[in-house]
Amino acid sequence: MKRWKLSPLFLCVVSVSLTSLQLQAQNDPGPRSGAPAAGGFYSPLSANEQAFFNQAQQIFTEIDSVSGGIPGETGRGLGPTFNGNSCAQCHAQPATGGSSPGLTSPQNPIANPQVALATLDGALNSLPSFITPNGPVREARFVKNANGTLDGGVHGLYTIAGRSDAAGCGLGQPDFPSALSADNVIFRIPTPTFGLGLVEATPDSVLQANLAATQSARSALKILGNFNTSGNDGTITRFGWKAQNKSLLVFAGEAYNVEQGVSNENFPNERSAVPGCVFNNSPEDATPLVNGNSASPNFGTPMGTTSEMSSDLVNFAAFIRLSAPPTPAPPTASTQNGAALFNSIGCSLCHSPTLTTGPSQITGMSNVTYNPYSDFALHSMGNGLSDGTHQGNAGPNQFRTAPLWGLGQRLFFLHDGRTGDLIQAIQSHSSSGSEANLVVRKYIQLKPSQVQDLLNFLRSL
Repeated sequence: MKRWKLSPLFLCVVSVSLTSLQLQAQNDPGPRSGAPAAGGFYSPLSANEQAFFNQAQQIFTEIDSVSGGIPGETGRGLGPTFNGNSCAQCHAQPATGGSSPGLTSPQNPIANPQVALATLDGALNSLPSFITPNGPVREARFVKNANGTLDGGVHGLYTIAGRSDAAGCGLGQPDFPSALSADNVIFRIPTPTFGLGLVEATPDSVLQANLAATQSARSALKILGNFNTSGNDGTITRFGWKAQNKSLLVFAGEAYNVEQGVSNENFPNERSAVPGCVFNNSPEDATPLVNGNSASPNFGTPMGTTSEMSSDLVNFAAFIRLSAPPTPAPPTASTQNGAALFNSIGCSLCHSPTLTTGPSQITGMSNVTYNPYSDFALHSMGNGLSDGTHQGNAGPNQFRTAPLWGLGQRLFFLHDGRTGDLIQAIQSHSSSGSEANLVVRKYIQLKPSQVQDLLNFLRSL
């Protein structure tokens, strides 16, 4: 009797087919319904800290125009180039301070606000092809300059040309069609800001010890990891997609300048300050030296609350710093099993479930154990996710481990928002040069029911 010998190629095809069937049998439960599980203040705060948070939140939602004179757009300093006109416009899902909104949001079913922004108040912008009604909200960066040198900086989607409050400005948009055809554009979506005061209050030594504690297990799976650091004092930087920002104040100041075009005390120089497009003195956002909202009977000098006597920038950082971390859904048998699988296949080696703060001046934030699901270190994610840009010590393939708390109510995943499906996001972690390849291989080997438990766990966060 003739024996049939199966070729290695045939076995490979069968294996791939079985893997495809396994993944097709599972589904991402999608954004968790119900009330937002984040967006309020950190509960142990004192009454004064809670009041500061509430006032700072109002500043975070303020809408900017060029000089602050348009009804409903009382903030000042928009442009000359910009991606949004309010912090809360981009940080909106599932509540103010979150990530990108979109038409499919169960809590906030609105179209991508960047679409209407293109022509708001008479602006003459064309809608870039990568900004669509279903989102995500995006910023665009060019990988290289026209002369071939590295760029990596943000190129504002829109300009104030044509707006009713920017008479005489003729600044044109970047040539996105040509840059796209040259494969010279990469995207970023907003990172959630909930609970980041706890992250800021975490000592470098805790982050270093956390990374060291997993070294042996990471080595077995060929996972490396290192921290982005400040070029001045050598301390760990931890905010932003590549952990490029040292503090929440720096994070907020850079975003105010880059995303809305508002010069501030951290970034005092106007971007794209071409003749005819500069309408305000710099910095456009600054600490008020006198506040006339109320008067102190003791000093006879107009005084105000801490929020009123602070710049927008300080208010933005305070809103973020004093916000509560996301609250996970109550555990079920499925999510508890998924959490165990999350640990056993190696996801937790980068997405650290727990960290602990050090001493903090904020009420209730000292020596607190919290659950960010991140080690805040840089890891190579391979060619498939590479964005071609360098920021600090982070190379083109490297990204900060994205914190997973709050993932259950997010609409878009990965640094560029390329997918809203968890299965695709997990698969995208695997490509040539990625430190996650062996972990993804373990994920693929799970039984269908285990895969579903893992997905359910992630959507419970």
